[in-house]
Amino acid sequence: MATATTTNSTQDTLALIGRILVAYLFIPAGIGKLMGFGGTVGYITSASLPLPEVAAAIAILIELGLGIALLLGFKTRWTAIVMAIFSVVTALFFHKYWSAPDAMKMMQQINFNKNIAIAGGLLAIAAFGAGRFSIDRK
Repeated sequence: MATATTTNSTQDTLALIGRILVAYLFIPAGIGKLMGFGGTVGYITSASLPLPEVAAAIAILIELGLGIALLLGFKTRWTAIVMAIFSVVTALFFHKYWSAPDAMKMMQQINFNKNIAIAGGLLAIAAFGAGRFSIDRK
């Protein structure tokens, strides 16, 4: 029987599948930001955030770098917490449905809610770890 300190093959398999699915969202987004760095900087500038080049580099590091770390199960708990914070911050700064024009409200609310739900999934990964099929192997 599995306990809080041990896992079984089903839990390990589900942890792996969960990490793959979450990483599938972040890694391509990071590659897109890297390949279109100027557009990423422009988008961040349009949100009136300071230091858009630095913010773009941080976003790429989190989405691509930590996305790969999450996929591989490397420093998974720490990685998932940082990515959860990033997801909430991006929801708050880039998906302000409460102040969006009526034509954009629903889409922005969907994206806001998606980011919050992703943060929840990442916190679950942080709580339970990467499982046996990971570099962490815990």
